[in-house]
Amino acid sequence: MYGGIEAGGTKFICAVSNEGVIVERVSIPTTTPEKTLKQVFDFFDQYELEALGIGSFGPIGIDKNADNYGYVLATPKPGWGNYNFLGSIQERYGIPMAWTTDVNAAAYGELLKGAAQGKKSCIYLTVGTGIGAGVVLEGDIFSGLAHPEMGHIWVKRHPEDTYEGTCPYHKDCLEGLAAGPSIEARTGIKGQELPQDHPIWDIQAYYIAQALINYTLTLAPEKIILGGGVMNQDHLLHKIRQQFVELMGGYMETPQVDEYIVRWGLPNESGIIGSLLLAEKEHGKQ
Repeated sequence: MYGGIEAGGTKFICAVSNEGVIVERVSIPTTTPEKTLKQVFDFFDQYELEALGIGSFGPIGIDKNADNYGYVLATPKPGWGNYNFLGSIQERYGIPMAWTTDVNAAAYGELLKGAAQGKKSCIYLTVGTGIGAGVVLEGDIFSGLAHPEMGHIWVKRHPEDTYEGTCPYHKDCLEGLAAGPSIEARTGIKGQELPQDHPIWDIQAYYIAQALINYTLTLAPEKIILGGGVMNQDHLLHKIRQQFVELMGGYMETPQVDEYIVRWGLPNESGIIGSLLLAEKEHGKQ
């Protein structure tokens, strides 16, 4: 059996799979590390696991040669900053473990079981309370000096947008201008309650499309997958595709836009499925 953890800032999803089928899962509120992990251990202690995959909220330490490998780094989540998350799990279970970000796990899940099946590369972008992206290239999760933080790239301002941005680090980076809280901050209304013809959607699409162009020009993935709460709007996906084509200006050839930029194939499941698949892959390395 394999275990998976999708560790989010609001909740942990833990699951166990056998021969590719999830046999049990549980949702645990993210509180303090001690309280949260006690419930995580209570769940996994019931099983004989061969490997465990963890997709964690970040930023996290991913350099195996660095002292902060396995740590949650500069998060505003109380109690979790500079916390040795992976080490705490390893101390409990002496089994192979895969360690990456939640969005990387989601990208991996989408590649093998979701909207990018049959491809070797994809980008998964989640647009919700924040914006984050995972990258899979040639079938493997991409990381360099650190994991990608593609939600914080700089984008050109919409000419009609004067909003300062919500990002506590950069103000008007992509996340600051296009994540869910920016919609309510500009309008005073939650995104799901806004009419489809509200001008904010054109502004949102302008920023997200710019990001997708930057990712395409830099990494040339075979598929871009969009998920998260803000993307639960068909009209927004349509606007993003239109803006992508317009702003790209014919410079780089991609597949047809409605096949290239798609919604997630595993809604609300990408991260936990990806974590389980990463556990299986890690076990196969032994």
